[in-house]
Amino acid sequence: MVILNDKLIKSFERKHYGIVGKHSAVEICSWNKKSLIGEGECYKEKFYGVNTHRCAQITPAVAWCEHNCLHCWRPMEMFAPPTQFKEPFDTPDEIIDGVIKERKKLLTGFGGNERANKKKYEEALEPDHWALSLSGEAGLYPFLPELIKKIRERKNTRTVFYVTNGQEPDMIQRLIDEDGEPTQIYVSLLASNEKKYKEICLPFYKDGWARLMDTFNMWKKMKCRKVMRITHIKDVNDSEKEIEDFAKIIEMSESDFVEIKAYMYLGYSRNRLKKENMPTHEEVKEFTNKILQKTKNYYYENEDGKSRIVLLKSKKSKFTTKIFGEK
Repeated sequence: MVILNDKLIKSFERKHYGIVGKHSAVEICSWNKKSLIGEGECYKEKFYGVNTHRCAQITPAVAWCEHNCLHCWRPMEMFAPPTQFKEPFDTPDEIIDGVIKERKKLLTGFGGNERANKKKYEEALEPDHWALSLSGEAGLYPFLPELIKKIRERKNTRTVFYVTNGQEPDMIQRLIDEDGEPTQIYVSLLASNEKKYKEICLPFYKDGWARLMDTFNMWKKMKCRKVMRITHIKDVNDSEKEIEDFAKIIEMSESDFVEIKAYMYLGYSRNRLKKENMPTHEEVKEFTNKILQKTKNYYYENEDGKSRIVLLKSKKSKFTTKIFGEK
């Protein structure tokens, strides 16, 4: 049975997570809050057109992951092994209903906040964008295809993003076979070779690198938008050889888009890395340009200095960023 211990629950609640059922959670992220009080929008709104204030950032597996990544701001040291994520599980309907209820509680304070945009607040109570990315690995939840499908079918839903570490390639196949594809899938890439992958990601599975490469090969059959996410950790994964190898994997993956984002010195990652490992936006741009010079089928699409991120797009992609979801 999946069990969240009291220590983990308290840790998550201190970070203002709303715990949902036995193994899920939702958070009102900093960009949600900023959007509601008129202090800016998430880069995903700039890049893809999602509504920041109506984003439900959730996870159906809040404390279970196959990685123990150095850069992760979450309390990975307290997480349970993925093999301990066992039935009975909450149903997709229980998770969705619980997220809506818990999210409304977390938003309550904005109802009386004089700085909050009242129209945005009312809209925010019913999310139209769902991001399965908060913590843990959603691909461990055995009913993920059904969960995504039910979220897609909600009358207010415009978009669903699923962020994965690529350790469950069989789940990618299930998303395809069971009509459970999201609007956009992200696969995180922290290293350009197996040796460095093991050093940075500290994977649970011995064949973690092979699983990740299988995921990149398997997702080519998906109809949704495919985005590779590379986190730039200064002086850790940005050598000239790694830059060359990143470019090769990008080309092999046939990603529609590639996001290259700075590691941020936050949370529990401060126990594992140094502040000097956090690149500036200019350094991320320099790193990105070096990768871009090694590719044939990608070009600069956009950037956001506040989030220290650069977006590349494939010349072969059928998708645009003008209106999200349109081809």
